[in-house]
Amino acid sequence: MEQKYKRSDKRTFLGIKANGPVFITSLLVISVLVVTTLIVGKPMEKYFSQIQSTVSNNTGWFFILMVNVMLLFALFLGFSKFGKIRLGGKDARPEFSKKGWFAMLFSAGMGIGLLFWSVAEPIFHYNSNPLTDNTDKIEAAKSAMGITFLHWGVHAWAVYAIVGLALAFFTFNRKLPLTIRSIFHPLLGDKIYGPIGDAIDIISVIATIFGLATSLGFGVQQVNAGLSYLFNFELNTTVQIVLIIAITGMATLSLILGLDKGIRRLSEWNMRFALILLIFVIVVGPTVFIAKSFVQNLGHYLNEFFELSFWTESYKGVNEAKHWQNSWTVFYWAWWISWSPFVGIFIARISKGRTVKEFILGVLLVPTLLTFVWMSVFGGSALYQELIGNTVITEAVNENVATAIYKLLEQYPFAFLSSLIAVILVASFFITSSDSGSMVVDTLTSGGRHDAPVGQKVFWASMEGLVAGILLVGGGLTALQTASILTGLPFALLLIVLCFSFYKSLSAYYDDNFKKGR
Repeated sequence: MEQKYKRSDKRTFLGIKANGPVFITSLLVISVLVVTTLIVGKPMEKYFSQIQSTVSNNTGWFFILMVNVMLLFALFLGFSKFGKIRLGGKDARPEFSKKGWFAMLFSAGMGIGLLFWSVAEPIFHYNSNPLTDNTDKIEAAKSAMGITFLHWGVHAWAVYAIVGLALAFFTFNRKLPLTIRSIFHPLLGDKIYGPIGDAIDIISVIATIFGLATSLGFGVQQVNAGLSYLFNFELNTTVQIVLIIAITGMATLSLILGLDKGIRRLSEWNMRFALILLIFVIVVGPTVFIAKSFVQNLGHYLNEFFELSFWTESYKGVNEAKHWQNSWTVFYWAWWISWSPFVGIFIARISKGRTVKEFILGVLLVPTLLTFVWMSVFGGSALYQELIGNTVITEAVNENVATAIYKLLEQYPFAFLSSLIAVILVASFFITSSDSGSMVVDTLTSGGRHDAPVGQKVFWASMEGLVAGILLVGGGLTALQTASILTGLPFALLLIVLCFSFYKSLSAYYDDNFKKGR
């Protein structure tokens, strides 16, 4: 029999539709962090670097273990007896088509990051990574794509899948509010409506804000680099702050239009623009090399999967103060974990009617394969230039990583038009990340309600832009990475308990609805 839980999504605070303790505490913690960064100024970059190194050196192994556990748990759920459970009950049907569903998954999950890193990351790893001797250019290229696939593959989407699936199940099947605290009901009972539940949602809000700020910071750097390349805009932090304000304003319009008319339609246009740019590079670039390298990249990733997945740089790091993984693998895992409340809630909102198996396979495989194609086209094309002796992209990466994609497009015809499309695409992904993120943060701070005023969502969109801007001022790329790692760690600890609680509730639901023949 379906269990009915008390709902807590009708709270108001000082006349606004919000959960006061979560709203105020989250805002206070975020404000203290960003004001401190603003007051201290440039010296914060040094502090951010020290904090990142300390946390990564001591907890990197935990992040690596954590994402592997999440992947194994996701696969278990998808292929176990729980796979036939339908989100929303046996009569529920999907609200969105698969095309619309996949478009929103892809846009919300990785849009900005893919554009920022698809050219730059393979080039970084090609020129320097601890797994190969970069004097062997062929091995260096293979290793570069293998590492890139690891960072953008199924591990990231497994984290999203577990959080999203758990939220969808507790919201649509257990009739609980759409907040992270709801997943802990099997363990905490009605205590989720008290201070413990508030603390869980506060951690989720802070992780979401800083995870989003990291992506928005990357995105605005790349928009600025594109405008500088196309129209000779100044390339500096001041311009980036202005761009954040302008693009956040556009996100506000999308918020006003709502989930179906705003986010869904913009996500689908993102996919169209992305497809145009992808096909363009395939056609005018090294087409045969791209096709061959995609197949080989996939094979190399699968062949090295377990070793790469569990590699912790433990022996190499014994006598070295600087660990390569701190800036790459550990940062990525922390980034994906800090994004998981945002992406998880967003995926849950759009996934009613899907079965658990359909959800797991859809979230794990389709975005991952699309990501691998994208990385092979753009990263592979950049590596091709290096292998034939054209080092212009390496030079761009070393000078300003945000310009890498434009330097690649410069190697082909119609560079101005393709770069313009890239700038529009980055800005559009910025908007979808901002507006969907604002919707999610407002959901968390309002106790899971869906009817909060647009003004509250606009407030959180503005906060996301403000945090991104101040982190850029106070420490640039290092600040963005440190913010993700610091906020990802406490949420990673929550994920351990979340998995246990989710499994407990799934088992009870299965016994009530399937085992007894209902």
